[in-house]
Order: sequence, then C-alpha cells, then structure tokens
Amino acid sequence: MATYVCLLNYTDQGIRSIKESANRLDLAKKTFQSAGAELKQFYLALGTYDLVIVADAPDDETIARILLGLGSLGNVRTQTLRVFPEPEFRKIIGSLK
Repeated sequence: MATYVCLLNYTDQGIRSIKESANRLDLAKKTFQSAGAELKQFYLALGTYDLVIVADAPDDETIARILLGLGSLGNVRTQTLRVFPEPEFRKIIGSLK
C-alpha cells in the first residue's frame, strides 16, 4: 500500500455546515474502506490547512478516485502528497547508482 498525506481546506459550504463535519468524517472513513484504502490518521490543523489526513491506498488511482469523490461533495478542497516511510526511503536511496 502507498501512503498519502492529504491537506484539506474547508470550502465556504463546508465551513457553513461545520457542525456536520464529524458525520462527514465518518462517511469519509467508510468511503476509504469500501475502496480498499484506509484513513489512518485525521487531524484538525491550525494554519494554512484546516485538516490533515494520512491514508494508505493500493495506488494513485484509488486515492485520486476517493478524494475527487469527496471533493465533489463541495465541503473540502484537497492537496495530496505521495510520501515514503523510512524503509522505502532507505530502499530508494540504496538503489541510487
């Protein structure tokens, strides 16, 4: 599974209905799970981004499909980073010629 860090900002619609956001998080977790992915960590953030998610998914297409679907609901906008944990980092660095 690949790991992704997703940086989210509330849209105007999302912040207007902020009291529903816990229910939306539950729906997002189910969406990830039904796609064969896992929402591993969720954070409310202060600063440039409102929310941070760490997720695992089988591939880039799966995470794109999940996040495009969630974004189409109109409550958040996302930016996604594919990240590599330390063992993968070491493997990549070790393969340099």
